[in-house]
Amino acid sequence: MLHCVSRHAQAACITSLFTRPAARLIFSGLHRLPILPRNFQVKRASTLSSPRVTLSDAQKKTIYALSTPPGRAGVGVVRVSGPDAFNVWKAVVRPSKGSRNDAPEPWKFYRCRIRHPDKQEVLDDGLAVFFKSPHSFTTEDVLELHIHSGRAIVSSVLGALSHLPFCRPAEPGEFTRRAFQGGRLDLTQVEGLKDLINAETETQRRIALNAARGATRTQFEHLRSEIIKCLAMVEALIDFGEGEDIEEGVFEQARTRAAQLNETIKGHLNDRRRGEIIRSGIRLAIFGPPNAGKSSLLNFLAQREAAIVTPVPGTTRDILELSLDIGGLPVIVADTAGVRATDDLVENIGIERAKNIVEASDISLCVLSLPEILAIKSGRLTIHTPPTVQTLLKRDTCFLLNKSDLLASAVSEDEIKRLLGGNVWITSLGTGQGTLEFLEGFSRVLRDRYDLSDDNSSESSLITHARHRTHLESASRFIEAFLEHSAQDVVLGAEELRYAAQAVGKISGLIDTEDVLDALFRDFCIGK
Repeated sequence: MLHCVSRHAQAACITSLFTRPAARLIFSGLHRLPILPRNFQVKRASTLSSPRVTLSDAQKKTIYALSTPPGRAGVGVVRVSGPDAFNVWKAVVRPSKGSRNDAPEPWKFYRCRIRHPDKQEVLDDGLAVFFKSPHSFTTEDVLELHIHSGRAIVSSVLGALSHLPFCRPAEPGEFTRRAFQGGRLDLTQVEGLKDLINAETETQRRIALNAARGATRTQFEHLRSEIIKCLAMVEALIDFGEGEDIEEGVFEQARTRAAQLNETIKGHLNDRRRGEIIRSGIRLAIFGPPNAGKSSLLNFLAQREAAIVTPVPGTTRDILELSLDIGGLPVIVADTAGVRATDDLVENIGIERAKNIVEASDISLCVLSLPEILAIKSGRLTIHTPPTVQTLLKRDTCFLLNKSDLLASAVSEDEIKRLLGGNVWITSLGTGQGTLEFLEGFSRVLRDRYDLSDDNSSESSLITHARHRTHLESASRFIEAFLEHSAQDVVLGAEELRYAAQAVGKISGLIDTEDVLDALFRDFCIGK
């Protein structure tokens, strides 16, 4: 079969046997080979000249990233998390006192120099702090390097970490995902943390902080535990029957508790999407005839020249949107084209878009020129609203009557408000007359419409994401299906309750799917 005349040839033969598909056919002839020394090791040919095997990204469990926004600032934080965080400490951190090989005292800042692991070049003077698992954000060992955040310094430190064979750059949201997988956060807290980072108004901050601190999780977990209690009562009947160990009326008690629980869930669902709207922003559409002052109002709200203002009708032809803070509430304001009859093709497209925006908005504000809509007939005050505008008016439309300074004579504001009904403000955007009263009144309308006050804005919004609503609606349907079953269908009823508990559990992530997690964490910034 095989005859090898040297140890090198013998090693080559054995290596070939391990790599060929037909090795099992040749193996029978190995008894003719000379006996190898005990300490002889067989290696693949590709690794004979390499002292170590390069780890793939999947094998690198320690991640790093810049956790502060890029750009010039006093301090930039580079975060490292994983089982080799202490090895990163030994490789790049040179404490001012003590040895780099000494285990750092957790949660204590060390003045140090950051060095390149290979070149031993000093990259920066800074601070380092070590967080020992499991008492860290990710529940793993975590090292934070607090350095000067100049672009060159940050780039050099990140480049130095890339030379460590056991480290790799973090994916978007990977630190938070590890915190979730380690049990530090649930999905509602993860969403709250993301919303807290993106919060632009005081109300958004309150709601996001409430979720990040776990208050939202507590409410959802209470709903789930109540469903499980009902399920336990029903399953007791399945396991023990109507014997003497089970008191009478257990099934009816479960039905009563389930009905009350379903009313609680429906109460959360009938919130007019308050939490979702506040998190994403209230969509406000400004509409009206040309030259009424729509763009001037947008500029006043933005406190800058965001829109072009001219006396020429049709100046605004497309939708201009701005995210603004009105009374502490996030409002996405859309300035639309003046609604009128025209033969201009481009302007007509803009008008059609304006109508669609008004229909899809959460709240609409009609801007009218006060001198143009007022008329006195037979000694009585009347208001003429342009027909093109009337078709867009809703029952809850707000009105801003502009150009009050151009009125020829004084008129009764109470009479004007009585004729239009609803919420009406009389202003002059040119002189500023009545603008402060408008801001205060309009902010109050927004808060009343979405049931938001200074003392309940953070506690009253349980549903802040569309997926929360989807799962709660599913839970409600399953509970209603349980209530339709009689005591004779107790097995089917128990299954409906089990599905309801699973639906609520998906909100907190107790029962999750990989695609939901991927969609949630990929929108996080790098380093978080």
